Amino acid sequence: MIYIEMKTRRFFPCGTARLLGRLLACLALFLSCSQAEPRVVRAVISLVYYQSQTGVEAAYSFFVLPEDDDGIKDLDTLYLYHDKDELVWQLGSEDWISVDVDGKAWIGSRGISMSDGLPLPRGQFRAVLADKGGSSGERTFAFDGPPGGRPFPVFTVSGGQYHVESSYPAHSLLWYDESGENIGSSVLAALDGNLVDLGFPPESRSAALWAEDAEHYTSALTQVLPLD
Repeated sequence: MIYIEMKTRRFFPCGTARLLGRLLACLALFLSCSQAEPRVVRAVISLVYYQSQTGVEAAYSFFVLPEDDDGIKDLDTLYLYHDKDELVWQLGSEDWISVDVDGKAWIGSRGISMSDGLPLPRGQFRAVLADKGGSSGERTFAFDGPPGGRPFPVFTVSGGQYHVESSYPAHSLLWYDESGENIGSSVLAALDGNLVDLGFPPESRSAALWAEDAEHYTSALTQVLPLD
């Protein structure tokens, strides 16, 4: 260090040396920022059952609350590991979605699933978040699922009335417009009733039932039905 300082004094004019010093200080600051490791503050999995053309299927909704001193745009890849079963899911920044919760941006996916209809793993998981510089941070967490299976809920619409058969604690109707875009939701206070009493958006053309067990991070989404 002394040798470098002496060379600087000998070969650079005073003004140039001061400028070089400032540039080196800026470079050091840049490197310290760019090498900051991303952090996974929280990681959450919830289980979602949904109806497909072949029957009831399951997927994980996986989201993390990230922190990065270089900003969320510096984040590159999110991994979900299940080490016991040697499974890994990879999400690039172009694959994940961002959801605002109480002013904080969570990133993840609602489509974590298994191929060939295999059951989703339970137990311990690792969320690993890497940035564009190759630094990474991780968090270990667990998801064991509900203690017992629930029957998939039944949702019907007829003559302006809706009917729900479900053992889930909470229910909402999701409203969709003519293009199939979700445009709102209504919490159900009763499992039977008049659709008009729910105050759905006037452009609604169809609806689906969202049943939820928030305590065990488990939900069910029925098929979309047209409104009569």
